[in-house]
Amino acid sequence: MQLTKHTDYAFRILIFLATLEKDKLTTIKQLTESFDISKSHTMKIVNKLVHQNWVKATRGKNGGIQLGIAASEISLKEVVVLMEQTLEPVNCDKPLCALKTACQLKGILLQSQEQYLSHLGKFTIGDLVNSKTIDVIRLIS
Repeated sequence: MQLTKHTDYAFRILIFLATLEKDKLTTIKQLTESFDISKSHTMKIVNKLVHQNWVKATRGKNGGIQLGIAASEISLKEVVVLMEQTLEPVNCDKPLCALKTACQLKGILLQSQEQYLSHLGKFTIGDLVNSKTIDVIRLIS
């Protein structure tokens, strides 16, 4: 399974926010510059994360964004499920596959995907943050 750029960027943004000192805010501009992501993409992703209550946004002159909950409460599986538009491993309907009634591929792929997501569910954004992560974030920000 290859993750979309939206999911990849969501992970980067959440990791970045998890490295911030308590009560410190960052900006969309800071994220776009740190990760070389377009402002449009960043805003869409942050908006989705805000609606999930994982990110808190404060408007105004001294506003910015920060994690809305502890990084240890955001599972990697939840991020993938939220950000991916579809988790269907293959599309057998458009165009209609001639093998659809006899093929076992989709079932096998769905089983492996469930194992993949189950494994991701064992980890959180908090598990991805350590002193090296913090050092790299400080370097790029």
